Amino acid sequence: MNYLPLFIDLKCKNVLVIGAGEVAFNKITLLLRAEAIVNVIAKELCSEVKLLLEQKKINWLSKKFDLIYLKKIFLVISATNDIKLNKYIFKKCNERYLLVNIVDDKSKCSFIFPSIIDRSPIVVAISSGGTAPVLLRFLREKIEAILPIRLGDVAKIAGEWRIVIKQYFSNFLERRRFWERLFKSIFVEHILNGRKEEAIKILKKNMHKNNLLKGEIILVGAGPGDSGLLTLRGLQILQQADVVLYDHLVSEDVLDLIRRDAKRICVGKRAGLKNITQDKIIKLLIFLAREGKKVVRLKGGDPFIFGRGGEEIEAAKNSGINFQVVPGITSAIGIAAYTGIPLTHRQYAQGVIFITGHKCIDGFLNNWSILSDSSYTLVVYMGTYQAVYIAKKLIKFGRSKLTPIAIVSKGTTVHQKVIIGHLSEIEKIMQDSITPSLLIIGNVVRLHKKLAWFQNENVLNNLHNTFSTVKLI
Repeated sequence: MNYLPLFIDLKCKNVLVIGAGEVAFNKITLLLRAEAIVNVIAKELCSEVKLLLEQKKINWLSKKFDLIYLKKIFLVISATNDIKLNKYIFKKCNERYLLVNIVDDKSKCSFIFPSIIDRSPIVVAISSGGTAPVLLRFLREKIEAILPIRLGDVAKIAGEWRIVIKQYFSNFLERRRFWERLFKSIFVEHILNGRKEEAIKILKKNMHKNNLLKGEIILVGAGPGDSGLLTLRGLQILQQADVVLYDHLVSEDVLDLIRRDAKRICVGKRAGLKNITQDKIIKLLIFLAREGKKVVRLKGGDPFIFGRGGEEIEAAKNSGINFQVVPGITSAIGIAAYTGIPLTHRQYAQGVIFITGHKCIDGFLNNWSILSDSSYTLVVYMGTYQAVYIAKKLIKFGRSKLTPIAIVSKGTTVHQKVIIGHLSEIEKIMQDSITPSLLIIGNVVRLHKKLAWFQNENVLNNLHNTFSTVKLI
């Protein structure tokens, strides 16, 4: 983040504008909307600025800049064509720790003006940091189109009732739940359609509804890594969460989508590290939900595919806690798509089987006869842990030593790495793999070279060079 976005209160604060041409006029207009006290220094005033002076909306201090005019000034904007003067103003403002913006010279700005969508008191500001103004205009048009003109009226009415609601609901969570429920109701539609009295009736009615805090546990599948693969429902839930318990495999891009004031707790497990037990995770989920919180359990991939999601909602059910499940794109599906390996194909595989590389502690045994059937694609989650053992078993029960395999780490992300080889070479290949990895076994892997689309050519070429000792399909 090159710039920290801030909303500054300029009401009744002195602002200095050097220059009074068309560009300066645009800045002055914006400052006046923020109710700043605008002081101008310029040799001449353009007609628009001259009109503002006649209307006594601005102060014309001088025709020539002098350091004395920087006293008691909150921020400075220079909109002149005098490069030497602009450089001097920037230097002197920095010496005095004054915010300064030299128009059209990004290198001489301690702050910049964003593109603004005004639905006062709701204001949306977006910026590209001066890198892509045309893209910014395009985005502003999109946002302008989806934000109703009367949206500000919704905020105004909510502001008028804020103190009343705060007195009525002493608990912070109760207040937030009230506002969340209200803004999802017809209350908003009434205001947008000019029916303020009807909206107030809805507000009062919601005040007297049962507002007892009732926590819940929501399992959310974060997908395989790319934040763009998070479902819309998953995003909505992350924006409503009070607490989020997340795994190590959840990407930083997905974590950035969590509501800013939600508490985050990492409960992920990693090989070789001291880990929190599943039993403790479940107890923590239930404890937080009983406090009335909306608790999100955020898991990589899908909660019900080797994610222990069933255990967690079973515990919630036994404890009488409300729960719901938001599915995610499981790693096998997402990673196969991003590597150009269709898990099923009429010419290569009539089905697909998912297994885990971890040994099961409950006595389940793999049916190696079925897993060794070459008409099925086999996908091994956490495939690096028992890869050599699995390969030997598959070969023993009839899979060809030349069966193509793909080992994929950091799938669907820009760091995705794919190693291609044969089943018999797995011990050698595993030495170059990264944990955790997904293992895809079957004839469909032959399509990777032809259908790979996600990685750029340089990455693929480097992979081929790195693993030249491995026979590529």
